[in-house]
Amino acid sequence: MSDNASILIVEDEDKIARVLELELSFEGYTVDKASSGYEAIEKFRTEKWDVVLLDIMLPEMSGIEILRRIRKENEQVAVILLTAKDSIEDKVTGLDLGANDYMTKPFQIEELLARIRAALRLKQKPNNEIDDQWLVFSDLKLNESTREVYRGDRLIELTPREFDLLVYFMNNPRHVLTREQILETVWGFDYYGETNVVDVYVRYVRKKVDGEQDNKLINTVRGVGYVMKDAYESKK
Repeated sequence: MSDNASILIVEDEDKIARVLELELSFEGYTVDKASSGYEAIEKFRTEKWDVVLLDIMLPEMSGIEILRRIRKENEQVAVILLTAKDSIEDKVTGLDLGANDYMTKPFQIEELLARIRAALRLKQKPNNEIDDQWLVFSDLKLNESTREVYRGDRLIELTPREFDLLVYFMNNPRHVLTREQILETVWGFDYYGETNVVDVYVRYVRKKVDGEQDNKLINTVRGVGYVMKDAYESKK
């Protein structure tokens, strides 16, 4: 089922790297390893990769810096962060820089394999599935092809993850969306664990989209999740 996808493992702990290499090879993936930052960058630039498994804590260069360099050169390769730190700040930083997913050590290999499959499914989505139409809700409009977002005449700058989150809201106006639904759709996997990363990103998007506006479009549904609705609409 791998279609011979290629995976680069960037991990300085030999035992972990070897286990990952054996498991992924058994699943039919083409696998190589790098144990330091500079080795990872060199291998990334000299070969074509579908997925990079990237440990955050590495010698010579942090995984976050490697991710930053990868995204400067390639926005398509899927990057899954591996971290021993169970800190929401580390996860948000990585996701904000363009990581597709993260795993906190120790993790089950079955879950990692599922995350890899999900990342590959998203990567293989054909470009023609995205048209040149604007999504419009109230005075907010978004173009998926050009990635432009406007609130009235004001251009809004969003990170890739913030943009994807707003697309999901605009595709589901007036529907209450749970944190689990948002994670599964926007982050691209069935998530079992912390959901407060959603709260962090909703806060970012709401600050940029709603700002000082009287009509707040992204609203909290206490104990459930979030909903995009026009407050003025309900008063008409």
